[in-house]
Amino acid sequence: MATTVALISLGCAKNQVDAESMLGQLAQKGYQLTDDPAQAQVIIVNTCGFITSAKEESIETILDMARYKEEGVCRALIVTGCLAQRYAAQLEAEMPEADAILGIGHIDELEAVIHAVLEGERVTKNSRPYAFPAAPRVLSTAPRHAYLKIADGCDNRCSYCAIPLIRGGFVSRPIDDLLREARVLADQGISEIIPIAQDTTRYGLDLYGKPRLIDLMEGLSEIEGVKWIRPLYLYPDLVSMTLIDAMAQMQKVCNYLDLPIQHIDDTILRAMHRRGDGALIKDVIEKTRAAGDFALRTTLICGFPGETRAQFDALCQFITEYPFDRLGAFAYSQEEDTPAAQMDGQIRQGVKNARVNKIMALQRKISHELLQKRVGREYEVILEGRNPQGLLVGRSMYEAPDVDGAILVRGDAPLGQYARVRITQAQDYDLMGVIV
Repeated sequence: MATTVALISLGCAKNQVDAESMLGQLAQKGYQLTDDPAQAQVIIVNTCGFITSAKEESIETILDMARYKEEGVCRALIVTGCLAQRYAAQLEAEMPEADAILGIGHIDELEAVIHAVLEGERVTKNSRPYAFPAAPRVLSTAPRHAYLKIADGCDNRCSYCAIPLIRGGFVSRPIDDLLREARVLADQGISEIIPIAQDTTRYGLDLYGKPRLIDLMEGLSEIEGVKWIRPLYLYPDLVSMTLIDAMAQMQKVCNYLDLPIQHIDDTILRAMHRRGDGALIKDVIEKTRAAGDFALRTTLICGFPGETRAQFDALCQFITEYPFDRLGAFAYSQEEDTPAAQMDGQIRQGVKNARVNKIMALQRKISHELLQKRVGREYEVILEGRNPQGLLVGRSMYEAPDVDGAILVRGDAPLGQYARVRITQAQDYDLMGVIV
């Protein structure tokens, strides 16, 4: 009888792609996959190690899954992902519940590790750098969209970020490999391709000597069955007018710019080791708004070391003057071995939380006002599910999956299909509409 495996993946969409690759590897080898860990002989926890709260969630999930071993259902508990990569020795010493600890460069060895664990061995591996898996993925997203990891690692070296410590330097995948995978996804019925990396604007710089995101989007646009292309994580310093115009003119590329800026104050941006300044950020926003009907998304960090009240007030003023359709704010997390962790002026958690709450209160009002302007318009919407009240739940090209609000739709249509929807009402983050 085939060994049954359950995989729980935490953290970002890039980690999710790794999880899908692991599932694909096991499916090829005849393992039976289940979403229910209570039915699994092997449980894999694909961890996140980005910030403190993510580490805590990963540890809690490992311990929660360990109870299935205690109950005699599960025979092996395997920990993979960023936490396993960065803290392998600590996990091995302090978490006897884990039978194997597998870093990001060893996921292609997963089947061999499962065999070893089931034979009674305990395995720890985290010595190899990340390599893009070759096995076809078992998708875990909604029926019509999939993430396409175009690069891994990061060279930006932001002072607050541990990603280079975990995943190493920026490495792009060859464009031909990406287009080949995208064709496979399209053949599986995927109509929305979402290119992702730590910094998608730098795609190809290491391989080809220049950024090639535009070339990649052009290649993806030629694939039959692909309807939407939505690159995420575009850093401001390489968002040129050429890139903005290309996104506006390519019919399949969503008018959606994900621009993680983190702050607007020049002193804070320099301390963060971010390229570009506040004037550049404002210029990119203005040019994008002028180029077409774009939805803009960003992320902000509140309470970075040394952030004064005046600097925070300037950030609040900025988002009212340069409103983003979508915005996520996060309290600065003091991550060990990062330059920012050693900086003077560390801010109390209560102050950081209060600043996040103020930003999000402002954004709630901004979001509602911007969504209100969409009432009466019609959009093509992918229908992905139903809410508890029975309304269809969908997205237009202006909503990214997992991170943005949704369009709640009255009417009847098959899930997984596109429908023409007229917007009838705006809420704080969601829209209401009806099929026309």
